[in-house]
Amino acid sequence: MTANKKPADLRHKSRHVIDGVNRAPHRAFYRAMGLTDADFQKPLVGVATTWSEVTPCNITLKDQAAIIKTAVTEAGGVPREFTTISVSDGIAMGHEGMKASLISREVIADSVELVMHGHQYDALVGVGGCDKTLPGLMMAMGRLNVPSLFLYGGTIMPGQLQGKDLTIVDVYEAVGAFTAGKITDHELYEIECNACPGAGACGGQFTANTMACVAEAIGMALPGSSGYPALHPDRAEVDRQCGEAIMRLLAADIRPRDIMTRKAFENAIRIVAATGGSTNACLHLPAMASEVGVPLSLADIDRIFNETPTLADLKPGGKYVMNDLFRIGGVPVILKALLDAGLLHGDCLTVTGKTQAENLADVIIPEAQDVVYHANCPLSTTGGLKILYGNLAPEGAVVKVAGLSHRQHRGPAKVFDGEEAAFAAIERQEIVAGDTVVIRYEGPKGGPGMREMLSVTAALYGQDLGQSVALITDGRFSGGTRGLCIGHVGPEASVGGPIGLLRTGDRIVVDAEQGLLSVELSDAELAARRAQWQAPTTGYDRGVLWKYAQEVDSAAKGAITHPGLAEQEAKAHRTEREASFSVS
Repeated sequence: MTANKKPADLRHKSRHVIDGVNRAPHRAFYRAMGLTDADFQKPLVGVATTWSEVTPCNITLKDQAAIIKTAVTEAGGVPREFTTISVSDGIAMGHEGMKASLISREVIADSVELVMHGHQYDALVGVGGCDKTLPGLMMAMGRLNVPSLFLYGGTIMPGQLQGKDLTIVDVYEAVGAFTAGKITDHELYEIECNACPGAGACGGQFTANTMACVAEAIGMALPGSSGYPALHPDRAEVDRQCGEAIMRLLAADIRPRDIMTRKAFENAIRIVAATGGSTNACLHLPAMASEVGVPLSLADIDRIFNETPTLADLKPGGKYVMNDLFRIGGVPVILKALLDAGLLHGDCLTVTGKTQAENLADVIIPEAQDVVYHANCPLSTTGGLKILYGNLAPEGAVVKVAGLSHRQHRGPAKVFDGEEAAFAAIERQEIVAGDTVVIRYEGPKGGPGMREMLSVTAALYGQDLGQSVALITDGRFSGGTRGLCIGHVGPEASVGGPIGLLRTGDRIVVDAEQGLLSVELSDAELAARRAQWQAPTTGYDRGVLWKYAQEVDSAAKGAITHPGLAEQEAKAHRTEREASFSVS
């Protein structure tokens, strides 16, 4: 794969900062941090983590970074550790704080880019835990295009109560059950106290674990590394392997854009489909693709979803959690099942320096288990997600269908401008079977920030309405959401999308089999309502939320905040052509 490349300059970036008489002040700063003359002849490797005390997902990452740094040093590099932010989706859920969540993805990517660019490090290891940290770090890698490797900090072990496995979603649904009088306050307290037994990201196939699977499928993580729980005794060995691997990538000059190709993104979509992964992947994959100049539309994603069987029986639609997948061999088992079925591009390069097929050559799908199925006897013949279109979603919308029996719905709309109003109505038990709950002005611009709605969807399930109502929003859902919940409706309400024209009582039609989302109104009626519609204000006229609202693109394009590589290259090409015309 790299045979035609010239011998790598291991210090291709850092020599511009370190070498020469005029860099004496720069070396002085490094000497203050303990570097020596010998170190100045070695490559500088950024080790970026999202370590913090704001979420259990990231609490172990500092210790993991220490092991990675030791391995980098022993392999001939000089590691430079730095951290970036993380916002806990779980702790931000259900209130104003959730507006910060998706925005944090951009801040993570931007901040890592700035540190790497400002100090001209030669390579990057990124270690993330909570939902937005994974795509944020991989977006930065694609943007920087220096030798890079991603490591997932690990999943949480499942909680236990009365012999039953628990995840954080059980706590959210217990809140709904309590408000409906179905459980006592003591029972709610017991679930709360037992759901999260220690460090690590949420255990089901929610957003963090979905994007961890993506990291392996797209080739940016070492095979099997995403399955290890955060507190597993062998995790230190995985950390060590990452430190060694980044030095091999640097020596071979293998870069993210060598790995994150169009075919690699198709592999990533396959694993989201096969695992019933989070709808948030429909935001993160286009955003990552934009960074490396790979065109990727919702129509592309939907085509692959329709062609890919659901193979993994994972929560929230199924029975098992990430630790159960790890016990039978981890993510490589799913990739092997896809490869055997002719559904994986085996010739894609990975951070091992080998192809996917080479990495998977010795992987065996265990027979005495029901976590991962063979493609010839899948859980479902199509993937766990579906893209919907119609007069309510001209740009598309997304729904998770894994484990969902209620896939068609026709019912009256109950329209709410914002999540709080909808949640209050659910608490008052004003939502009844057959309703279509509409939550709008929660899109990327209108929120701003495109909040997740797990508190709302879990409350509906807690009231036994999860299989008898539909919910549509221009916001988004947690990877833990289940039920007929359609998010990312575009165009969003705040830019005049059809969802902003709905009124309580309108008849909404959802068909998650055929991919339809529509309202039973004529084009003339929608046009008349549009003529009367006025854009509301967000209430944010300063700070990062205001800035995000000015910059962010639609959910269909990944809610990105800057032109991607393809647009940059197209602009350069246009400039070159204009220059040639002027010369001629």
